[in-house]
Amino acid sequence: MGWADHPRALWVLACVAFIESSMFPIPPDVLMIPMILAAPHRAWLIAGVALCASVLGGLLGYAIGALAFETLGQPILAALGKTDSMAEFSTRFNDVGFWAVLTAGITPFPYKVITIMSGWTGMPLATFIVTSIIARGLRFFIVAALLWKFGAPIRDFIERRLGLMFTLFVAILIAGFFAVGMM
Repeated sequence: MGWADHPRALWVLACVAFIESSMFPIPPDVLMIPMILAAPHRAWLIAGVALCASVLGGLLGYAIGALAFETLGQPILAALGKTDSMAEFSTRFNDVGFWAVLTAGITPFPYKVITIMSGWTGMPLATFIVTSIIARGLRFFIVAALLWKFGAPIRDFIERRLGLMFTLFVAILIAGFFAVGMM
């Protein structure tokens, strides 16, 4: 929180957003929220920095999944006799990969898990990047817009309930697609 007023706060936010996308457990919102409340006129810049750094960090997570699977994951799965299961899982994951990345990018589900799994399963890089931009953009710019418009009074809602609202939105969206597909 002390970094929110620091002259290099944007750089710290970029570092936190980058590392959070591949290995760090603290979301950038912890820094974004006080930064936007302190300088609402910079809300869009702050959200943009978080978006760019988060997507770049997601690419690091993707690379970790893509590069570490061959050396670590594959031998373990082979020893357990699960090589065929992994191929089937990879196909299923990549069939719904857009939704997995979108869901993890805007909900409280750890985005870093999906970034690593996306590389691990060989999700098409373009799909991963585009979906990450959409998901993280929605998340960071909605937070920025709410704080810019309503200020400090909306902070409690964002911290306690916005993740649930995003999760419900994704669930309703997916249910709507299934309902239309069933018709």
